[in-house]
Amino acid sequence: MSIIIIGAGEVGYHLAQRLSQEKKDVVVIDRDPEKIKRVQNTLDVKAIHGSGGSPSILREAGISEASMVIAVTNSDEVNMISCLVAGVQDRVPKKIARVRDPEYSSLPSLFEKEHLDIDLVINPDHEVVDLILKLMEVPGAVDVADFADGKVRMVGLPLLSDSPMVGKTLAEISAMYPHSGILMVAVQKGERVFIPKGSDVIRANDLLFMVMAREKTREALESSGHRRPPIKRVMILGGTLIGLELAKGLEARDIQVKIVEQNETRCQEIAEKCSRALVLRGDATYQDLLIEENVGEMDTFIAVTEDEETNVMISLLAKKIGVRRVMTLVNKVGYSPLVHSIGVDVVVSPRLAAVNKIMQFLRRGKILSISSLPEENAEAFEAVAMETSDIVARPLREIQFPKDAIVGAIVRGSEVIIPNGSAVIQPGDRVMIFALTSAIREVEKALMVKLEYW
Repeated sequence: MSIIIIGAGEVGYHLAQRLSQEKKDVVVIDRDPEKIKRVQNTLDVKAIHGSGGSPSILREAGISEASMVIAVTNSDEVNMISCLVAGVQDRVPKKIARVRDPEYSSLPSLFEKEHLDIDLVINPDHEVVDLILKLMEVPGAVDVADFADGKVRMVGLPLLSDSPMVGKTLAEISAMYPHSGILMVAVQKGERVFIPKGSDVIRANDLLFMVMAREKTREALESSGHRRPPIKRVMILGGTLIGLELAKGLEARDIQVKIVEQNETRCQEIAEKCSRALVLRGDATYQDLLIEENVGEMDTFIAVTEDEETNVMISLLAKKIGVRRVMTLVNKVGYSPLVHSIGVDVVVSPRLAAVNKIMQFLRRGKILSISSLPEENAEAFEAVAMETSDIVARPLREIQFPKDAIVGAIVRGSEVIIPNGSAVIQPGDRVMIFALTSAIREVEKALMVKLEYW
């Protein structure tokens, strides 16, 4: 059975790419012929030119036999209509819709069974705000993902030059911190991501992915050279929906917020909806404004305008003036590595956040959660160990686990176990696994659970 994706923009394209890489039967619909041509030329999927809200186009796509419809066009209305049409089939597929307008979001009953009956409503703006707020909790991190109801955390941290780990092998680092309760599951050097062996040498500026019990986060920061105090002052560029929700979230965490926005009417709206944030009307492309507002004294500068080129340019300017940490929003998923390489500390993408959220919903069986790296060649996921699985009741060192995958944590009840070779997984344990995309099929076999779809 097929998965129908309506919309071949960034979210739809990258979903189709991920699913086609896993040999799924995917059909993509879009009314833009150029987007359809891109899909046809680069992906092994069926592509149809037309409107996803058209019953005839949906019939051509095989809606009567589809297992799922994912509507992620830029139009909330088209997405909802597509799901509505899908819902009148003899065999009703699962339905996911991208809906951004707060007016629709304020009516949750609209999406319930007696009305549109949409299984998952995804708002990329909300997802990226949640990610940024999570990053605020871990100063210095470029990626944060929580597992096991928040008991386990995976943090991506660049290794600073003054860290005691610089120039050491993984074996030497393990000897330095024998009881740390922190496991290095992956290293990124440039664009290459790999699971390190004992002989691998860790260098300054390597990006380390470490797994730990949540309360060990501070120790992970310090070991990698990050000793920054908690974030107290933040400047946001852009009074967009993301900027507003972010400001409200930061206020709730007792963080001082300044928002820079050019549009006077939007400034007034933001001031009315925020309780303590200082709203500034002005053009941040003028360096004098940033200097006058003491951007160099900010703990973090976050650019979330709708123009990603402006976001990148002003973030680099703020960094030059002296702000400690800059975060930049980009919409094109492929831009993330490039933007990070030119000096932006953290790059966030609403569309990648949306893809991750949708992929988490798609996974079925005993897969509980999933997080993808920005470069999309690795995943961390949480699964329940089944009694019939090859990974239970034996020490990990005796298990023939895929070489490009690693068990990062075991959760047994309220206990978090950061495993070594003698650790034993029991049936019913929640297991957090980090794997390169190439190892996913082998991990499936080891778990005796498919990373499959509804």
